[in-house]
Formats: sequence, C-alpha cells, structure tokens
Amino acid sequence: MIKTIIIDDEPLAGQLVEEYLEVFPDFEVVAVCHDGFDGLKAIQQHEPDLIFLDVQMPRINGFEMLELIECPPAVIFTTAFDEYAVKAFDSHAVDYLLKPFSQSRFDEAIRKFSLTENGDMVQKLLASRDVVGKEDYASRIVLKEKGEIKVVQVKDVEYLEANDDFVNIHSKGSKYIKNRTLKFFESVLDPRDFVRVHRSYIVRISEITSVEPYEKEGNVLRLRKGGAIPVSRSGMTKLKGVLGV
Repeated sequence: MIKTIIIDDEPLAGQLVEEYLEVFPDFEVVAVCHDGFDGLKAIQQHEPDLIFLDVQMPRINGFEMLELIECPPAVIFTTAFDEYAVKAFDSHAVDYLLKPFSQSRFDEAIRKFSLTENGDMVQKLLASRDVVGKEDYASRIVLKEKGEIKVVQVKDVEYLEANDDFVNIHSKGSKYIKNRTLKFFESVLDPRDFVRVHRSYIVRISEITSVEPYEKEGNVLRLRKGGAIPVSRSGMTKLKGVLGV
C-alpha cells in the first residue's frame, strides 16, 4: 500500500481528494490534517510515501512545513493560488493541482507520481532542494529549537554565519540555528537586502557601517550593532557592486 496524507485547512477540499483516491486501491490515506503543525506530526508518525499539500494554511504554510522535514515525501500541491506554481516545482513537487480540479486532472497527477515510483523521476525528486524561485524571496525563516517551532522575520536578520552543516542566524541580539547551507540562503534572500561577503558570511547591507582594511590585502565589515565580519576578495567585489563604489 502507498501511505498517503492529506494536509488542507479546507475540510471539503480534503474530502474531495479522499473521494478521488477511492478509484486507486493501492493508496491508503493514513491521516487527514488541517494545518501545517498537525501535518508535520502526522508525517513524522506515519512516514508516508505521498502527501497532498495545500499552500496557504494557518500557523505555518505548506512550504514552511516542508522546510522542517529532513527527508520530505513526494508532494502533490493542492491550492487555489496559481502564483506558487514555480516555487512548488522548484521544491520538486510531483504536480501542482489548481483548485477546483477534476477527477481526470487528479488522475494525471497520480500517473506522474507513479512515474516517480517506477524510477523515471526519482533523481528529480531527490535532487538538491537548495534552489527556489528567484522572484519569490523569503520573508521569514521557520526552524526548530529545543523541540519548539520558531519563526524569524527576515527583516530582523542582521547576518548569517556558516556553522558546519548548519547556519547561525543572528537576529535582534539572538542567535538561531537552521539546518541549511549559506548557498540556500543566498538563493532565497533578496540580493537588494543581503550580500555574501565571505564563504562563511551573508550580511544585511543596511547593517554595514564601514569597510576597513585588515592585515595585508584583507578587509573587515563593521556592523551597526557592533562586531566585525571578514570580507573575501570575491566578497569585496560583490560588496562594491551593491554599494555602487
């Protein structure tokens, strides 16, 4: 059996997916959830093969929920909003169903999932999730800290620092740790607000107060709230570009 979870804050929409699945006897719905937190718990409990996921939901949205899953299952998005399609496919979604969708359109999505099960699309689904739509920059960062889910507003982030396989996020005097790479954040943060100045640092441009020489040909950034951050040669080139100097 193919274990399936439906996550949608609209009960009728969830029921419709269940009804459409009835013609596919190999699929077993092991949970129906109505927000991202419950969906996250259900995924951890049941380890499904496939989830049907709405985008806009209370508390955390579908994309933020996926961020909290280390190895997410296959995903078919179900939403009334077409503007998230690019981001959905960049997140390696199997398909994107725009509400209201018919049984025939639903069946097409199931066929695409079957292709992944046969191996034809497995590489695409397992590829790096570090790429997102360039026009859809992050406005908040969702992470887990001591078992609790926290939301950090990007507008409050001062700088990010590489920490082995994690990233330290410095915001309003606090430090948060996210299981991501600086490469990922470089792709999701607005380049008009942030610049990568070093292989280990991304800095909010408005936090920079000065650039000072440091040992031989090196440079350091001075930040508005104190502290100094090293600048690499390539980082200095990027910095000059964004500062227009």
